[in-house]
Amino acid sequence: MVGTIILNNYSISVKEYEEKKTKDGDLISVTFDVTSEDYHDVTTLLYEGTFEVKIPERNREFKGTIQQYSTSITNLYKKGNVGEFKLSLLEKS
Repeated sequence: MVGTIILNNYSISVKEYEEKKTKDGDLISVTFDVTSEDYHDVTTLLYEGTFEVKIPERNREFKGTIQQYSTSITNLYKKGNVGEFKLSLLEKS
């Protein structure tokens, strides 16, 4: 089980992790929680769109781009709120 991914040197603890091969390359999908305290940092990071991805437990590193992104909650500015984020990254060749 993968517990952490690193996007541009920002570490994210993941709850779910899936890898699959597609015709366009490897697709990595993760689910993780974001607190109201981390919301700004995480969303600012995700706006970059392309990342140096590291998956320490798989000994993998690659450049990846967002293919899909969603969140369970939109009001994470309210203290104490936690949202579940889903993110899919496609490995760039």
